[in-house]
Amino acid sequence: MLILSEQDARALVGVEDAITVVGETFAAMARGAGRNYPVVREVLGYQNAVFGVKTGADTSRPLLGLKAGGYWPNNATRGLTNHQSATVLFDPETGRAMAVVSANYLTGVRTGAASAIATRHLSRPDSSVLALIGTGVQAVYQLRATLAVRPIRRVRAWDPSPENLQAFGRAVAELGLDYEPQPSAREAVAEADVVITVTPSQRALVEHGWLRPGTHVSAMGADTKGKQELDPALVAAASIFVDEPAQALSIGECQHAFAAGLITGESIRATLGEVVAGMHPGRQSEEEITVFDGTGVSLQDLAVAELAVRLAPARGMGVTVAY
Repeated sequence: MLILSEQDARALVGVEDAITVVGETFAAMARGAGRNYPVVREVLGYQNAVFGVKTGADTSRPLLGLKAGGYWPNNATRGLTNHQSATVLFDPETGRAMAVVSANYLTGVRTGAASAIATRHLSRPDSSVLALIGTGVQAVYQLRATLAVRPIRRVRAWDPSPENLQAFGRAVAELGLDYEPQPSAREAVAEADVVITVTPSQRALVEHGWLRPGTHVSAMGADTKGKQELDPALVAAASIFVDEPAQALSIGECQHAFAAGLITGESIRATLGEVVAGMHPGRQSEEEITVFDGTGVSLQDLAVAELAVRLAPARGMGVTVAY
């Protein structure tokens, strides 16, 4: 069995590589070769933690495995990140476990990749102003991935934490971009071509009517019942694209508009995979507002972990143990 550390994963998988393999995963899902199995996600009842397991298989690669982990809010006092996870890959031929890969960095980079793929296919090609709602750790992944698919020149941002805004500003400056922190979410999105929301919020942060015509929104924060970043009226008025329809309606950003009766399953224009695979055109006008509801699916995690495992031997990385 191959074991890859967090340091190994960072060295092996770059942003553009992640965009490539996650895009292939979306297409495999649309074609029926890739399946994400039901998510287990529970409040642990210890350390205020939330623990979950995501599993899936892609017969076109073939690829089989799971990611387990969750959110430990007290980790900062221990010098650890709050999100902790690991991916286990199994040999699809025999069912034997073949690799364990630290997944903290890989979760961040695959989430950025998923959003970037949505931006590539759903935003206007000339989009140059990016707005980030939420500037925590994930925001840097989102920024770097978006830069790989669109000619971003200006970055606007809002976060309730001044410290987060300042830290994110340093990352933006290192990339040579104009940075415009804003005092409110409304002001942050007002001039944006692309909006990415990436927060743990449980209330709407972006309201209906705040966005310019033609804006694309990647809503990446809602992955659990109760989480919310967008006004349900905004979701209902937009052209909706999702990673996994059942998840979007039950634990994603769509859950609130769905519960309020503002949308149904038929309101979802298409999955992102259908757009990537050429089965749906995606954006159909310069004026429409598009929303991608990115709940996160196991096959994204498995794809980036498999890439790391595939590249590791040639680079002499990882530790192999008897199993």
